Order: sequence, then structure tokens, then C-alpha cells
Amino acid sequence: MIDPTHEALAAREARAARETHLPSDPPAPTPPPGHSDPAARTAEEAHGSRRPRPALTAGMIYPDHAAEDDYPLGERLLGVHLPVAHIYGTDLHAVPELLDLGSPDKLAGGAAELSSHGLDSIMWACTSGSFVYGPQGALRQVEELAAAAGVPASSTSLAFVTAAASLGVSRVAVAASYPDDVAALFVDYLTAAGIEIVAAAGAGIDTAAEVGTLSRERVIALALARDHRDAEALLVPDTAMRTLGVVGELEARLGKPVLTANQVTIWEGLRLADPRREAPVARGLGALFAARTERAHGNG
Repeated sequence: MIDPTHEALAAREARAARETHLPSDPPAPTPPPGHSDPAARTAEEAHGSRRPRPALTAGMIYPDHAAEDDYPLGERLLGVHLPVAHIYGTDLHAVPELLDLGSPDKLAGGAAELSSHGLDSIMWACTSGSFVYGPQGALRQVEELAAAAGVPASSTSLAFVTAAASLGVSRVAVAASYPDDVAALFVDYLTAAGIEIVAAAGAGIDTAAEVGTLSRERVIALALARDHRDAEALLVPDTAMRTLGVVGELEARLGKPVLTANQVTIWEGLRLADPRREAPVARGLGALFAARTERAHGNG
């Protein structure tokens, strides 16, 4: 038996609903596959809820073992992926050995090892193993690497030139770990790129393994001793030297940009991975990774 009081109450509620509510809009059409709804995208952006873009992945082909832990440090500071593949040769800062280390077959092997990482770019993370080929040879080296990897490629030597141009510096000092004859080849490489060298000195260290044992204090002392007051920036080549963690201190003490091998390698890899994005900003990694406003005011 139906309760008449309950029935009347239900009727009044239904009538009130019809009088106070507009008819429902028809459901929005479902966007076709591969397309997003512009209205929904606008709402997400307005509320700051737009899905973040995936982290960039720049692969690093690294010679032997020395200071490769700079790359996990870079990952943590920048929120990117920097997988490392090692290739091996004679651990000696000498021209024949460096030419062999940077040979196309060795670099292609490194690229193959990194192929499962979904790379956006790839870097030959070695300064001396690239500038030893000379300006044109270094370009051919990365062209062959790009063809082998199927993604944009560069090397540490090329990265130094690009990074200096990005900061607007053209007069530099060089603090190298190498023997003098190898350091002189880096000077020649930079000079050919239009960079003026106001001072340059090597530390006479024969192997990358020995460079990798340098303490933080010795790295800082080596760099500070080779600066020059007329230099707009100090360049510290050799990816075997742990420098990522000392860039900020060096810039603070020198009052100028400092470009180091592992720092510029990471920066160039990320730049190539997506040229439309600015480099990530991270304190402590120097002017190269500072926001544009900070660069304009000379704060690294």
C-alpha cells in the first residue's frame, strides 16, 4: 500500500526541480583519438593543473671511469634523465690514444648501448677526444654519431663554444688538466671558433684516472690559479674532473662565469633535446643554468 503523504511530497519535489533547473546540456562530444579538448586544456592551464611535460633524456657516452658521478648529480639538480654508457681505450692524454678513443666505431657502440633509453639527444662526453680531431673533424664526428643514434648529437668541445656564445663571452682563460701539448690543441680549437684566449695553462696530468682522483679543494685551486683578470669567463675542460659541484663556488670567488666540461655537456645535451625549451634552472650550477633575469644582473 502506497503512503499518500509520501506520494504528495515526492510530487512537490519533482515539480520544484522542473521549475528551478534548466534542461541539461547534451554531453560534449568526445575528442577524436590524438586530440585534446581545447576547453578542458584552457581550464587546466587556468588552474595550474596542466600535465607536466616528460623529463628530457640526454644520453652521455663517457670514456672509461673518472667523474661520471657528475651526471647523476645533474639529474637530481635538474630533474632530467642523463643515462651514461662507457666506452674504453688507453687512458692517456696523448694524441694517438685520443684519436682512437673518439673513433666512429667506439662512439657507435656507445650509442647502441644507450638506444633503449628513449633518447632525445646524445653527447660525446669528452673534451680532448673531440677537439683532437680539429674543428672540421669534430663536426664530422658528431654528424656520424647523430646518424648512428638517430637523434641530435654533439660533443663537449662543441658545447664549450655554444655555451660561451650563449653567455655572450668571447675572451676567456683556460684551466686545463692536460699536458701542455694537449692543452694547446684545445686553445687552437677555441681560437678557430673565434674565442680569444687571454691565458691558458695545463696541469700536466697524463691520465683521466688521475684527474678523477683530484679532491674538491685541488680542483678549485687548479681553476683559481689559471684565471686571468682580463678573461670574461674561465673554461675548465676535461670531463674526468669532478666540477659540477664546485661551479657555484668558483663563480662566487671569481665574479665571472665558469664553464666546465661536464656542466656544458649536460647543458648542450638538454638544449639539443628540445631547442624550444630554455635550459632548466638550478642554483649552484653557474650562470649557464641561471634564469635569464639572473644572468642579466650577473648572478650565477
